[in-house]
Amino acid sequence: MKESHTNALVHSSSPYLLQHAHNPVDWQPWSEELIENAAKENKLLLVSIGYAACHWCHVMAHESFEDETVAAAMNREFVCIKVDREERPDVDQYYMTAVHLMGLQGGWPLNVIALPDGKPVWGGTYFPKETWVDTILSVARFWKENPDKTREYAENLQQGISGSLLPSNADNIIPATQQMIARSVENWKERFDLENGGRQGFPKFPMPGNLEFLLFFGFVKRDRQVLDFVKLSLLKMARGGIYDQLGGGFARYSVDEKWKVPHFEKMLYDNGQLISIYSKAYQYFKCDEFKTIVYETAQFLERELTDESGAFYSSLDADSDGGEGKFYVWKSGELREILKEDFELFSEYFNVNAKGFWETGNYILLRETGMEEFARKKGFTYSEFEQKVAAWKKLLMKQRSERERPGLDDKTLASWNALAITGLADAYKAFGDERFKTQALQNACFIRENMMKEGGNLFHLWKKGKSTIAGFLEDYALVARAFISLFEISGDREWLDCAGQILEYSVNHFYDESSGLFYFSAKNSNAVVSNSFQNEDNVIPAANSVMSNNLHAFGLLTGNAEYLVMAKKMLHHVTPLFPKYPQAFANWGTLMLKITEPFYEVVLSGANAYEKFLELQEGFLPHAICAFAKEESNLLLFDGRFVPGKTLIYVCSEGTCRLPVENVKDARNLLNGEHEKG
Repeated sequence: MKESHTNALVHSSSPYLLQHAHNPVDWQPWSEELIENAAKENKLLLVSIGYAACHWCHVMAHESFEDETVAAAMNREFVCIKVDREERPDVDQYYMTAVHLMGLQGGWPLNVIALPDGKPVWGGTYFPKETWVDTILSVARFWKENPDKTREYAENLQQGISGSLLPSNADNIIPATQQMIARSVENWKERFDLENGGRQGFPKFPMPGNLEFLLFFGFVKRDRQVLDFVKLSLLKMARGGIYDQLGGGFARYSVDEKWKVPHFEKMLYDNGQLISIYSKAYQYFKCDEFKTIVYETAQFLERELTDESGAFYSSLDADSDGGEGKFYVWKSGELREILKEDFELFSEYFNVNAKGFWETGNYILLRETGMEEFARKKGFTYSEFEQKVAAWKKLLMKQRSERERPGLDDKTLASWNALAITGLADAYKAFGDERFKTQALQNACFIRENMMKEGGNLFHLWKKGKSTIAGFLEDYALVARAFISLFEISGDREWLDCAGQILEYSVNHFYDESSGLFYFSAKNSNAVVSNSFQNEDNVIPAANSVMSNNLHAFGLLTGNAEYLVMAKKMLHHVTPLFPKYPQAFANWGTLMLKITEPFYEVVLSGANAYEKFLELQEGFLPHAICAFAKEESNLLLFDGRFVPGKTLIYVCSEGTCRLPVENVKDARNLLNGEHEKG
């Protein structure tokens, strides 16, 4: 590739697009105007979608997009468009849906050929160079020779896309019931990997939303099998190669069923959610290993993914120094030289042996046991061995810092930052450590000041002082949830008011009255791609499932009955689907549990409300939402509940409150009484 090549991507904010700014391909960034111009020229579009940390995107770029001959063919036949899927999730979802309807496996890079008006006619993922050129030229040739047939196929496919992006029929309403949820979980158990945790087979993704639902279900139903499975999954992930044993933080997924070999890219959205689930799991299981994971992962975010403004960056690449995972893996000789006489002990603990061997003489650090068990086996006290492990990590982190670092995707996405805020708020609840609260508030203040307009309007993207791209429903849903979490841990009414503005804006601009669901993009956007309803939970919960939980929480906190009705109506679309595939609707399942099981509003009022709130949070409370105020508050929830000289705790359900108590233990007994009876 000649550096003299420069295309239109050079002006982009996206690190992914900038990676292709000097390809000989005449790439253009996605825009509605570009599609209009292509339609005038009657030239096919070649839309290539990926993201900065995508390993196979890099491979295809090097093999094909940096090649002069390949680029010449692409430029001659197509208007070539590059899309960062993280910047434009709407475009990615539209074309991914098309590829699925073609009967093909989705993935990234996602490559689609579309008519000049943007309607897709062909698609796929990674292609070797020779296959790529032959295939795209044959599609171009077919278009020239059979334009009417090509348009007919595109129209039929478009109907399929539109149909699949519309909400499912909710005419036959199936209510969420305790029995239906229990049956669904029984079916789900058949897919549990009871040896390694997570879902059976490979690759293995952490799926924190699934684990949160199962932890909640196991708690309310006292289902030991489910609880044991959650704990097993979390321990296996924490000890596997998917977790950075030295620097904290999780890779996106494991390519094998034992969590050993990660796909080494590290994403903000995973790590924010994993801080949440490990914090909640600590509240229930009181496992110190989970506490360590939370602290190390939060430190990873602070050290490697935080901008000086308080914004979080998006991801770290899987590749560095020309290879995947080179930043993270070790050769035994290198470790022996650094660790000296401790090498043998280190090797046994972190499996610098056949279990940890990867390829080309490299080892992935992973653990078979917890620190306490290993220390006891080797005759150390826990404290002695803990200090030794800390010293090893310090030595190796120093050595690792001298390596070529993985590429950083330094854009800031509102939705992903919100996941980190919620995770840090959950960590604060679990551990009461002010550092988590400070980190969460710093990031939330950044979003409020830089990515939120007056009236609740959000931007999707920020980079280097500039906010761009109108927010999608995932931004509104996840930021509102984060702000509600901040109200819970701070008692600051301003965060609840901000969440309220965001929810009101969402209802006005995204809500579809006929279905009772929210569109993914604002209703008034005149987009080339079809608008959609995101209902299926994935590695990130579906925007509609997050919004339904928000409406429920905000309705309880403010007495907004309309929002409570809306939340229940949204469930009608997924209750028929939940029993068949609960893994894909786990966050909806969380709302089902809140509605079908006893759920509480806990109100703490008085001078010591904050301290008693923290004491209460030492236990696991998935079945309650809390609000505290040290003084009188005009929030409806606190009306008539402030008594000078006392700190009272009110445990309420559906607007009815028990007599107030002053002792946290008594409040906890009220909260857990129903489950103890069961």
